[in-house]
Amino acid sequence: MSIKQPITKTQDQSASKKKNINYRTLGKTGIKLPIISMGVMNTLDPVLVKRSYELGVRHFDTAAVYARGRNEEMLGRVIKGLGARDQIIIGTKIGIHPQQRNIMSSDEVREIYLKVAHGSLKRLQTDYVDILYSHAVYSTDWLKNPGILEALQLLKEQKKARFIGFSTHSSNLPELINKAISMNFYDVILTPFNYAYWDNHELISALQTASNKGAGLIAMKTQCMQYSSELREPELKYYQGKIMQTAVLKWAMRHPFITTAIPGYTNFDQMEEDFSVAYDLEYTDEEKKFIEDRGIKYSIGICLQCNSCLPTCSKGVDIPTLMRTHMYATCYTNFYQAREALDEIREGRGLDQCALCDNCQAICQNKIDIAQRIDELKVIYT
Repeated sequence: MSIKQPITKTQDQSASKKKNINYRTLGKTGIKLPIISMGVMNTLDPVLVKRSYELGVRHFDTAAVYARGRNEEMLGRVIKGLGARDQIIIGTKIGIHPQQRNIMSSDEVREIYLKVAHGSLKRLQTDYVDILYSHAVYSTDWLKNPGILEALQLLKEQKKARFIGFSTHSSNLPELINKAISMNFYDVILTPFNYAYWDNHELISALQTASNKGAGLIAMKTQCMQYSSELREPELKYYQGKIMQTAVLKWAMRHPFITTAIPGYTNFDQMEEDFSVAYDLEYTDEEKKFIEDRGIKYSIGICLQCNSCLPTCSKGVDIPTLMRTHMYATCYTNFYQAREALDEIREGRGLDQCALCDNCQAICQNKIDIAQRIDELKVIYT
């Protein structure tokens, strides 16, 4: 399926109109997309979605759990109002709370997936979605759960989902990606991919292999740049703002195996900054200086969900999920999603245990100040 080139109408787009928007094909799906799309998760602003479409965005990503369904409802209203359903690629996600997964039979999983998917179609006011994901996959067992596979296959056969995929925040990204490719079942993979992975050769190799075998790869969390306390404040202040955002987004998209990114911008300035990358992936002199700055490169403080911190906590706290909660709350300012992540944690492994600890000894090999971020979460949630 080819998406028509957008028609630009406003004066502020006149300069961009002289350039071509870069499109790539989403693996074996054949869908051609601009390399910059929109992650709708962080906003409930219909005007921002509408303006994104006018600017040239053609793929919008949401999920049943975002804002407890309100995100899908808002997106569905906008698309219906635009009268452009055939020009828009909708991706949404369905899943089951992690604490419930181990106590459910395959048949129960199948029925829940079908029920949630039909709810998404109703909220989105559409007969089908273009990409339907199994959401937040953390293990190969969940990736190949018979109930999930049966539900997704049925929805595809019923033409309620054109293509199926999975999303993940897992520590074992290469393992999941390689397993998915060997299954030859999933069409699309939605994966974290940002500058923090610059030296993760195993992940980059797995993504390249997946692309070579026809998987469509979409990048999320491309611009959540958090830094360790070792980074000099004047250095960070020099680079802050547009330079950092466009530089790391370009870094991700300069890997041709990634079809498109779904930055979760929340205002018009961010929208225009992000979509400017769709026209030109060449670094400016300042962006290049930022990307090549060793102080920046070795001070990125993003939690890679590697789980190496877990043995360093004497209370068995689920630190990776707390760090993801912190990211949603402080980097995205998305308190809906932060609350969802916090609620994933089993009782006795979350902030309730941290509240009893006055001297956090947890250590991150990626230089994240775990204690500081947990203290910030305590302020917000306790």
